[in-house]
Amino acid sequence: MASFNKVILAGNLTRDPELRYTPKGTAIARLGLACNRKWKSESGEMKEEVTFVDVDAFGKQAETISQYLKKGRPILIEGRLRLDQWEDKQSGQKKSKLGVVLESFQFLDSGGGGRSGNEGGAPPRSPSAAVPPTESPEVEPPHDDDVPF
Repeated sequence: MASFNKVILAGNLTRDPELRYTPKGTAIARLGLACNRKWKSESGEMKEEVTFVDVDAFGKQAETISQYLKKGRPILIEGRLRLDQWEDKQSGQKKSKLGVVLESFQFLDSGGGGRSGNEGGAPPRSPSAAVPPTESPEVEPPHDDDVPF
């Protein structure tokens, strides 16, 4: 049976990233992401729904996100769905929660523009922090008659 688990979301952080480290030193950042959807109902009324998603980032990506992003900043993330299951200690009930494990991300603004909570300016564009580029159309090289081959 084939299976495919990939999620691409763009939204705004609902809180500052929470950065922690495992005993072995691996960075883990927990993010809250709000994704808005707006549409017009059959009666012409504008509607809006917001979906809140918890995202976990690991390693260097977790540290970069924690360093440069604050509540309200936009981000595009690519990752996979993960179902967490546990038993509530007080009630004994089984609980579950669907979240996203971040695999790559892209900053969606430069960090400028006078937004509050931006102390560091624009974050660097590093390969580990960018969503892999989508396939772009081939660009023809310039025609040069002096090509030596």
